[in-house]
Amino acid sequence: MEKNEYTLLSQIKTPTDLRKLSVEQLPQVCQELRDDIIKEVSVNPGHFASSLGVVEITVALHYVFNTPEDRLVWDVGHQAYGHKILTGRRESFCTNRKLHGLHPFPTPLESEYDSFTCGHASNSISAALGMAVANAQHPTDNTPKVVAIIGDGAMSGGLAFEGLNNASSTPNDLLIVLNDNDMSIDHAVGGMEKYLLSLDANETYNRLRFKASQWLKKRGMMNDNRRKGIIRLNNALKSALAHQQNIFEGMNIRYIGPFDGHNVVELVRVLQQLKDMKGPKLLHLHTKKGKGYKPAEESATVWHAPGKFDPETGERIVGDDKNKPPRYQDVFGHTLLRLAKENPRIVGVTPAMPTGCSMNIMMEEMPERTFDVGIAEGHAVTFSAGMAKEGLQPFCNIYSAFAQRAYDNIIHDAALLSLPVVLCLDRAGLVGEDGPTHHGAFDMAALRPIPNLTIASPLNERELVNLMYTAQLPGKGTFVIRYPRGCGQFAVGDGEKPSWEQPFEELPIGKGQRLADGDDVAVLSIGPIGNHVTEAIESLQHPSPNTPSVAHYDLRFLKPLDEELLHEVGQRFSRIITVEDGARSGGMGSAVVEWMCDHGYKPDIVRLGLPDHFVEHGSVAELQHIVGIDAEAIRDAIIQLLSSNTQQHPTTNTQHP
Repeated sequence: MEKNEYTLLSQIKTPTDLRKLSVEQLPQVCQELRDDIIKEVSVNPGHFASSLGVVEITVALHYVFNTPEDRLVWDVGHQAYGHKILTGRRESFCTNRKLHGLHPFPTPLESEYDSFTCGHASNSISAALGMAVANAQHPTDNTPKVVAIIGDGAMSGGLAFEGLNNASSTPNDLLIVLNDNDMSIDHAVGGMEKYLLSLDANETYNRLRFKASQWLKKRGMMNDNRRKGIIRLNNALKSALAHQQNIFEGMNIRYIGPFDGHNVVELVRVLQQLKDMKGPKLLHLHTKKGKGYKPAEESATVWHAPGKFDPETGERIVGDDKNKPPRYQDVFGHTLLRLAKENPRIVGVTPAMPTGCSMNIMMEEMPERTFDVGIAEGHAVTFSAGMAKEGLQPFCNIYSAFAQRAYDNIIHDAALLSLPVVLCLDRAGLVGEDGPTHHGAFDMAALRPIPNLTIASPLNERELVNLMYTAQLPGKGTFVIRYPRGCGQFAVGDGEKPSWEQPFEELPIGKGQRLADGDDVAVLSIGPIGNHVTEAIESLQHPSPNTPSVAHYDLRFLKPLDEELLHEVGQRFSRIITVEDGARSGGMGSAVVEWMCDHGYKPDIVRLGLPDHFVEHGSVAELQHIVGIDAEAIRDAIIQLLSSNTQQHPTTNTQHP
């Protein structure tokens, strides 16, 4: 279906146009919107199944509420493709997730219809409650309504419960729409998800109850105190009759549902009833992730972000991976299983990302020793620390950007007692098209000051295997391993064993390695970005009297630093470049500057890394070039430093070229 064949959707430039249609036309709008998402994402990959599952919810919300004056606060922003298309971004949606194109997730920086930033789960209730309370401070005849749309497993996050708890005790008229599809990326887990699946309420009862409240209100018999008392009485009677306590109504949050989240006409009717209802309320909707596209309905995990595909056949278009190196996440997954077979103390912990981090490899073979704790990163760390305290060896895998949510837990619950928890930070560094909410930019700078941590990053996937082996040996304490999204360095040839099947080697803690010798300048790197350094140095090695002589050192460990290596560098070189795929402020380069200063060395130091602003979205290669950490930028930095005759104090010359 071509864009001009969408007879209704083509008329909708903003939600104002949507609200001009009749309710009876909305099912057709939903079908056209769903078809448009399928068509666009098939050629411009992104998050797919989640947005298909909320098409009717999206249309109904924009139809009933006066957006953008009324605020829609999305949770887990990959649900919001339909929202973007309906709010003036349909023509530019082909640029979604591309460099300088539409942002991957809703952000007020892009559109007034995007009420709040969303990229990490479970924040919508807290943010929406804050907005509702702020608006109530200065009420008008058109005080904005505020709606939080939470789902895709986000209700398992602790912040969601904190928001609910506060909403129950703070005067507000917040509406929470719970998109209950029993999924996050993988199937949702935990008691709340099971509770939601079993929760039921009678629609006739809800309708009568609403009409009764409206009748009492018209007669002046429903002030705030009476309303709360009637709700408590109602909840008690309902619980007694149903033999079931409703957790939301137990918190004085009015519960409505569950309803079919794919019946847009019914959704409009319910939302119109709830729009002006006072007090906090939760609308529970059952949906199907991937709704309307059979392959996505049947395999929602695979179709969460499927890449390019044929929209007619459902065939995914994948490249030839035969000669490609394995992905770091798969090296982690296979190595973890091998280590677990040899070490019965090892257990695996993931906050709702078993397939994303490849812990599903161990989970399939050892389900009793792997734990998906839901979208709860802080709990994942403290849960791991508790197991470590009692003698187990947890490997806790969290994406770097999401580990920010567990900072206190890492300090207070793991590092303080130096408990043997291995924190594997996947997706460290620039991640590409998911943009600033997902870049793993801050882990090194944030974790470096914490006592009792060992922090390491492998140069390649073979070193990842050996770091994992080293980390689980006795006496290693709390051990952090960071590694990037994407593939490693070594393709597996015919008859060759993959990296995770080769013999283990214990790596000495706090020891780096010299990868290339030279006399003019030393380049210090940490992690896989060091392979760009190697490429940059090789590009400089052409026969010429002016060919620079460049040494390359891979630190491997951010903490503890290799002091013997640094003494060698400080004594031999007056010019140093540091390279890291992480925040330049406070990261590895800063650590080198501090060490050199503390030990009386005064080289000219240039630090290459991520700048002091949030890096946009785009491919990893594009972004590495923009921020100056690709091979070309490293080569240019070497040439520029060698051409400069000015010697500066290391703390002043710290910007990348």
